Amino acid sequence: MSDERIRVEVAYARPDKQKIVELYVEPGTTMDQAARASAIREHFPEIDLDQADMGIFGQLEKNPAERVLRAGERVEIYRPLKIDPKEVRRARAKEKSSKSQAESSKK
Repeated sequence: MSDERIRVEVAYARPDKQKIVELYVEPGTTMDQAARASAIREHFPEIDLDQADMGIFGQLEKNPAERVLRAGERVEIYRPLKIDPKEVRRARAKEKSSKSQAESSKK
């Protein structure tokens, strides 16, 4: 193996706390390997690296166990969604429609 390592980052954020861990890894290291090597779970024990979605600079990666990192990339570990965004939009649209109907009936 080469003595040359590449610099990468692993990031995770909650509304109340965020952490970016910088580390130097061997060329050929995958996203999953970097996330595990970063020890990010010491700061966020709730992370399940076997289930968590991961991406690079906001782009979801379908298979982090196979995606090899390049120098300077940042692995982002995503929190699971608590509410489906589609459901939120439907609820807002329904609420807006109800308000519009109520205002129309007052006229």
